Amino acid sequence: MSGGAVAGPDGVLRCPWALSTEDYVAYHDEEWGRPVHGDDALYERLCLEAFQSGLSWITILRRREGFRAAFADFRIAKVAGFTDADQERLLADPGIIRNRAKIEATLANARVLAEWAPGELDELIWSYAPDGASRPAPATLADVPAVTEESTALSKALKKRGIRFVGPTTAYALMQACGLVNDHLADCAARGD
Repeated sequence: MSGGAVAGPDGVLRCPWALSTEDYVAYHDEEWGRPVHGDDALYERLCLEAFQSGLSWITILRRREGFRAAFADFRIAKVAGFTDADQERLLADPGIIRNRAKIEATLANARVLAEWAPGELDELIWSYAPDGASRPAPATLADVPAVTEESTALSKALKKRGIRFVGPTTAYALMQACGLVNDHLADCAARGD
């Protein structure tokens, strides 16, 4: 099938985007599209997707450990307590993307989420997971949307609750990365149907 999964050097069929670097192969095979639960884990993914906005995902993936070190492993309670001095430290940290608006949103979002009940972020995000049977497996990358009705609704719900830097495209990337949707191509070995 033209435009479908492509065999890597190991002969395994994968989504074409996964084959450009070894970092992508590992991320594709071990992480992308697998269910993620837990408020801190979802907060991390939400932040990283926001930092990725306008950039290549590989840029974020290769700096993920730097992000984790800079943002206290994305523990909401810790980041919520960051001060103006922490913000200045982050703006000078070469291990992350030093974008003021994205850093400010990451800190503000932690402060909002620190007020939520345990499990509330997880429950809210997962309440927007579509019925997996409602959409066929994508045959090619052209069949994978950038935005869906569910991601638009999730974006609106998060924004209404005070979460920043989470438009419908970022919300959909989060849904893909965290397994709310399965956008591995139909003939990709990682699809797992």
